[in-house]
Amino acid sequence: MEEIENLKKAIDDARKIVVFSGAGLSTNSGIPDFRSADGLYNQKEGYKVAPEEIISHSYFFEYPEEFYKFYFDKMIYPNALPNIAHNYFAELERNGKDVTVVTQNIDNLHQMAGSTDVIELHGSVMRNYCTKCHKFYPLKDIYNLDFKVPYCKCGGIIKPNVVLYEEPLNENAIERAISAISSADMLIIVGTSLTVYPAAGFVRYYKGDKLVLLNKSQTQYDGYANIAIHDDIKNVIEELKKD
Repeated sequence: MEEIENLKKAIDDARKIVVFSGAGLSTNSGIPDFRSADGLYNQKEGYKVAPEEIISHSYFFEYPEEFYKFYFDKMIYPNALPNIAHNYFAELERNGKDVTVVTQNIDNLHQMAGSTDVIELHGSVMRNYCTKCHKFYPLKDIYNLDFKVPYCKCGGIIKPNVVLYEEPLNENAIERAISAISSADMLIIVGTSLTVYPAAGFVRYYKGDKLVLLNKSQTQYDGYANIAIHDDIKNVIEELKKD
């Protein structure tokens, strides 16, 4: 496959690689994406309002019981493991490539695979804080199968350190992501439809000539890509790993 060979050569020649990942990268780890037929936004049964409303800032504080019922039921996958794609990008780093991961995902799978420079645009389920005293809680200390609201010893509600609707992205994460993308000579966009802003707009800061799009469906940025492959990322990585 010519595109795979071109991608292999581009990766071999690249010095500084940025991997920009979205929910499609983690579907092979058993974590649903957002907009597909089986995605998070279509899992409405048993809930009074749409998922987009449930995972909003105002809904969290007004209806924490409903929020956590949905959050623990639909968004937490404590047994999920990195898949072949997470492992591949971590291997590039272990093999001497300068790799920065900019991810929209909150699942911590890039870090579990071994990537050390990961910029989390939307936070992480692994970090949780009391809204009153700001005490830190790891996921294992708040996750429960009864979907109960976790409270701090001080009485405050514990909130996941994830960016909900109505909340801005972390300014430091934005600055780091833009800096990494601007200075990269290769940008690999994987598993995202590039429809969520402001994150999707970061692509415009890339100045190089190795823009790669790996996604099952087409995106609005396909016309700008030097290489665009529409396939399951698992298949792409399997081809890349062949001698």
